[in-house]
Amino acid sequence: MYLKFQLAILLIFVIGFSACGQSNKNKKTSTKKENNKMTTDSKNLDIATFGGGCFWCTEAIFQELKGVQSVTSGYSGGAKPNPTYEQVCSGATGHAECTQIVYDATAITYDELLEVFWKTHDPTTLNQQGADHGTQYRSVIFYHNEKQKERAEYYKAELTKQAVYPNPIVTEITGFTHFYAAENYHQDYYNQNKSQGYCNFVITPKVEKFRKVFKDKLRKE
Repeated sequence: MYLKFQLAILLIFVIGFSACGQSNKNKKTSTKKENNKMTTDSKNLDIATFGGGCFWCTEAIFQELKGVQSVTSGYSGGAKPNPTYEQVCSGATGHAECTQIVYDATAITYDELLEVFWKTHDPTTLNQQGADHGTQYRSVIFYHNEKQKERAEYYKAELTKQAVYPNPIVTEITGFTHFYAAENYHQDYYNQNKSQGYCNFVITPKVEKFRKVFKDKLRKE
């Protein structure tokens, strides 16, 4: 019942979250980056990996959730090991900009993370989020186990069945292989650069809307 209720109200909110609003062409370059294929030692911690457009935006949103231990911006889904931002932006590597989320499964569930994922971007635009175009901005869920695959496919099927969106969902659901952390300057970007134009005019309104919709899931200050 919880999922059906959330699906029913999904369309009300998704339009306001669907665009980053400008290209990332003006992002600075950096060579410092580490391979970050994360593991968890605690039995309560798990990992989710999502791509929903510009990772500055998605990182800022998932960082706000209670139960989330860390959020890392990076690249996944491509063939080239240790890609640079410039290589990913070229579209030649096959990687998507994504966020890898370590979370406490006793505080927040994978279904709840999926709910945030579906509601905070447009899963019907192929290789595009707002003004950001290219395969690196595709909507994608990288599942880490069969349970995550089942839940992602179920949620996608229910959204399609209930015709929540006017257009077909194009979100890719694929098995996780490798995750490469983005350059250091990309990490925690919004919190470190709130006065920057892109953050001020694009990410801040998106985060504020997110906080209103998911106020019961926010971490305490």
